[in-house]
Amino acid sequence: MDRHNWPLRVLKFILLGILFVAVMGYLTMSLWNWLVPELFHGPVINFWQTLGLLLLTRLLTGFRGGSGRPGFSRKWQQHKNDWKQKMESRMAGMTPEEQEKFRQKMRASCGPPAWMRRQSTETAFNAPVE
Repeated sequence: MDRHNWPLRVLKFILLGILFVAVMGYLTMSLWNWLVPELFHGPVINFWQTLGLLLLTRLLTGFRGGSGRPGFSRKWQQHKNDWKQKMESRMAGMTPEEQEKFRQKMRASCGPPAWMRRQSTETAFNAPVE
């Protein structure tokens, strides 16, 4: 790397960054002004408001690129695998009756909420008809 050209590289990087922000701002402003007023009766915004909106979005969602925090997916997968192995080892030490009792308990506590559960056929058929 040539040590004499680093100021030129930094300037080029800064100019490309400014150009990128300007193009993204213009595209966002154009899309907003094309869609939002027509669909949602929202306001028309100018370029500086668009840049403020983009900055606010980045502040709220984070400045890192990609799919969120780096390594989060890998860590979650490792946590899931550890939990699965732990549960399999616990289930291996139970009798079939204990396993079934445990499954029923888990279904009752971790299943869908009561209002989402299907009624049993007895309750559904014996309900009074009006």
